Amino acid sequence: MMFAPGRTVLYRNVDGPRLASVRPCRVISDDERGLLLWLARGSAVVVEVAIDGRGIRDMPFEEWIGLSYRVVPATWQGPSLLKFIPRDADHSVWFFRDDEDRFKNWYVNLEERALRWDDGHLAGVDVIDQDLDIVVRPDRTWEWKDEDEFAERLAFPAHYWVHDEAAVRAEGLRVIKLIEAGEFPFDGSWTDFRADPSWPVPAVVPEGWDRPPVPRA
Repeated sequence: MMFAPGRTVLYRNVDGPRLASVRPCRVISDDERGLLLWLARGSAVVVEVAIDGRGIRDMPFEEWIGLSYRVVPATWQGPSLLKFIPRDADHSVWFFRDDEDRFKNWYVNLEERALRWDDGHLAGVDVIDQDLDIVVRPDRTWEWKDEDEFAERLAFPAHYWVHDEAAVRAEGLRVIKLIEAGEFPFDGSWTDFRADPSWPVPAVVPEGWDRPPVPRA
């Protein structure tokens, strides 16, 4: 399944049976290396919150798992960024920009690999965010991110969607070898990317965004 450049593709985070977030992105390229997406600042998104309106990071995980949830419309407040999803890998690499639209840093989002879907009028990728991440500076020095959050949630295995801590860390260490060696995609590819200013910023999340997550084997 390949996605044509320019097509809108939904990047969906799935927590077990639920959708945790939905972000409409523009396909930049899709080839043997993987899928490259553009998420524009100000894009309409959908996020999961507790019934009282708080997000998962607004409270201890122990409290979060005892609540009911709903999904609400929101706006992507972060910077515009590229998301690269390699084929057959349990991570994506995000290229963050600053307010002057210059490359700022890479961000390795460890996630259970993307499963693609295409309903004809709408397509997307479903991932399971594994929470532990790696921040990579332009000089390729790096550091783990959200280690405390990862450890906190692992203490609740009956409720947490990550079931193999060792596998997550092993994937991170595999990517770190690429980082330190300056290998693709940490070789300068796409750091000079500039979005076409004529590209529209999604004002709404397209209808069909809430289709059931792709089943995992």
